[in-house]
Amino acid sequence: MIILRYSLFAIISTIVNMGFQYISFLAYDGFLSLYLAMFIGTLAGLVLKYILDKKYIFFHTPKSKKDDGKKFMLYSLMGIFTTFIFWGFEIGFDYIYDNENAKYIGGVIGLAIGYIVKYFLDKKFVFIDKEKD
Repeated sequence: MIILRYSLFAIISTIVNMGFQYISFLAYDGFLSLYLAMFIGTLAGLVLKYILDKKYIFFHTPKSKKDDGKKFMLYSLMGIFTTFIFWGFEIGFDYIYDNENAKYIGGVIGLAIGYIVKYFLDKKFVFIDKEKD
């Protein structure tokens, strides 16, 4: 059941990420617009995915707002490596293919790979139950 929920949340977060990128391009399509759009989409997807993962995948209840903030920072830190995967695919597809939608295809592939890797990083380093160790 966790795999289905995680997959659903990854799909929802991908739609949010790509949607924010699309909106970003509508607002600005000039110099470095791809990088700005990727940054905005990443932030939107990150916040949503953290909330969903924390509550429905890892069933973590923060002890305080400070604890939640620390968890979010650690979650974000684990996402740096996976973000490079995602951005690499998106930039690569945009560079290689002469098609306006190539960046989105690369982004979706990169996010799919990144979310798989991120699950294992989060399970091992972010949402660990120290009482069970």
